[in-house]
Amino acid sequence: MSAYRRPDVPPEGHNGRDDRWLIRARGAITGLLVAAVVTYALMVGGAGLGNWVNRLGGLGGGDQTAEVEPGRTVMVEIPSGSSARSIAGILVSNGVVPSAIEFESLVRTREAGSLLKAGTYELVTGTDLDEIVDLLIAGPPLDVFRVTVVEGLRLHEVLDVLALATRNYSEEDFTAALTSGDVTSPYLPAGLERSAWEGLLFPATYEFFGDATPSEMLQRLATEMERRLETYDWSPVTTRGFSVYEGLVMASLVEAEAGTDEDRPLIASVINNRLERGMPLQIDATVLYAMEDRGRSPTLEDLQFESPYNTYLIGGLPPTPIGAPGAKSIEAVIEPADTDYLYYVLTSEDGAHSFFADYDDFLVAKQQADALGIG
Repeated sequence: MSAYRRPDVPPEGHNGRDDRWLIRARGAITGLLVAAVVTYALMVGGAGLGNWVNRLGGLGGGDQTAEVEPGRTVMVEIPSGSSARSIAGILVSNGVVPSAIEFESLVRTREAGSLLKAGTYELVTGTDLDEIVDLLIAGPPLDVFRVTVVEGLRLHEVLDVLALATRNYSEEDFTAALTSGDVTSPYLPAGLERSAWEGLLFPATYEFFGDATPSEMLQRLATEMERRLETYDWSPVTTRGFSVYEGLVMASLVEAEAGTDEDRPLIASVINNRLERGMPLQIDATVLYAMEDRGRSPTLEDLQFESPYNTYLIGGLPPTPIGAPGAKSIEAVIEPADTDYLYYVLTSEDGAHSFFADYDDFLVAKQQADALGIG
């Protein structure tokens, strides 16, 4: 028979009143536990010992905390698959919340652990914990940007505005998209040269997702122009022998010349009257477009600049629009004023023109405007 006896079994003959054996037994058990811990430490190292002790008694885990400076805006990235505990740590490390345990406890109380969404957030330090949980449940804001294309911009200016609104694309990228065939319009003239797209991108304010490509953005503008043109009754233009596209060209001339909304139908009437009489349009804006210039009056020498866009030298309309016309200019071409005007001159600093049927009256007004530095 073995001489070994379990330390927790009383010796033979013990009368139950002497508890010294029990004290010795407890000491032996403690010794066995310590030995086990030491053996485990030797096997897995000090870190393993610490983790093991923490699991046994919850010792040493602590709470991740941070001093929070309220009111700072910080960008916080929550990786996909993050648990409530890891999100709490991220928020503490970014100084958004003061206590990881407090945040995680709130998430568990609200049973929101599976509802928190990954993504990039713009958070304000010191925000109420419930509000932060609400934000993480709602998810990161959509990556959307807004861009405004104003009336009268030329094609290269439109492309530049679009490129500046994006993060990764240049004007050259937008030009390549236009000529690639990916962007379409039923009004596009034959050929894929960039100039053929002049005037076919509707000026307005647009919102795009952050990952929108040049082709997608341009198609949106082209489709909007198509949609707008199809809402009008173009019969007043077509019955005069012009196509919808030629009406768009006229609208671009009105857009380039008009300084006030009141002038638009009057300028459209001058264009119609001159075309009907076979007179050259002699519109200054076409000369400046041909010269890739703007913001000034052309000189007498400029008027001799050879170009199919120079309406001092050519008859009829230029080959394409000279900019992006807005709705009011398009409407002015469809419903021009009923006048016998053939001339107009800028006579007011607010952009308003005076209109004339007689050339001599026009010359007098022009000389007066020039003397005042307005014309």
